Amino acid sequence: MVLLTPSVPGLVWAYQFHSNTKTCRQLPTEAGREELTIRENGDFLWLHLNLADQRVPAFLEGFEALPPNVVAALTTHETHASITLDEGTVYGTLVDFQRDFDADTRDIGWLHFAVCGNLIITTRLQPLRSIDRVRAAVEKNPARFRRPIDVFEAIVAEFQRTMISLVIELTEELNQIEDVVYGNDSRDERRRLAPVRRIVVRLHRHLRTVLTLMRRAAAADEDEMPEGFDDVAGRLTSRLEAVDHDVYALQDRARLLHEEIDSKLSSETNRHLYILSLMTAFLLPPSLVTGFFGMNTAALPFAHGESGTFYAFGFMLLSVAFAWWLLKRAGIL
Repeated sequence: MVLLTPSVPGLVWAYQFHSNTKTCRQLPTEAGREELTIRENGDFLWLHLNLADQRVPAFLEGFEALPPNVVAALTTHETHASITLDEGTVYGTLVDFQRDFDADTRDIGWLHFAVCGNLIITTRLQPLRSIDRVRAAVEKNPARFRRPIDVFEAIVAEFQRTMISLVIELTEELNQIEDVVYGNDSRDERRRLAPVRRIVVRLHRHLRTVLTLMRRAAAADEDEMPEGFDDVAGRLTSRLEAVDHDVYALQDRARLLHEEIDSKLSSETNRHLYILSLMTAFLLPPSLVTGFFGMNTAALPFAHGESGTFYAFGFMLLSVAFAWWLLKRAGIL
């Protein structure tokens, strides 16, 4: 394997795995092309590149073993998951989660990959959570990675573990919202619930896409699969199905909680309308009395007596008492 460029542009890290000693060696970031040569049968190389470097596409075109469609898949900026098998090569795009320098985030990121012979290449635009954890696993126990497909399995498995941790975090948030909704607190929790539902729906959509692609890849012809991909796809499918069940249950719980909040708010609104309706029913008869005695017409009763105001006030009280009796008889009160 010979590269056309003297150094590796956009190199984040590179590992050479040695099958005989079951060890790996991390290459320096300024590694040249002569250091990327696989010298012994069974060894393989993992390159992880940053697509922010505009020289990466030209660099990848220098690999004679990479067809143009694989290079295009590694350098694309499209944001949808894909897994393609072609003549012993598997390549495409996986979903991951971005990370800052000092903290993990819930923002979706995209990891492009290609497994071809004794080479696995991964590319990304932003730092990603799962790929960094796989690197830590390689540093800790390189013996478990005997083939390039093992690195691919570890990447998808770390994505599944990340999904589980997010499910636990979102479950705790839903627990807190649920305590408020079913408690005596009258706070409106829709603002807290809305972002949680949005994250859960997005997670479920991307997870279902990856799961469908993995099932489709597992059903491909064996001639198209890299060595060991069939077993790897079966294990990964089982992992993704388990977390998919948890995410679906979380989505259903968030939906029911949203309906409960709407029901609670609707009941509160109906109670307020009920109170306003009663106030209107009690104030309407006195308003009719005051309107009658406020007319500027001749021959109004009690207009010339000294006790006319008291009589009018008595009529108002009687009208309120009559309204109360009428509502009580009708079963409204």
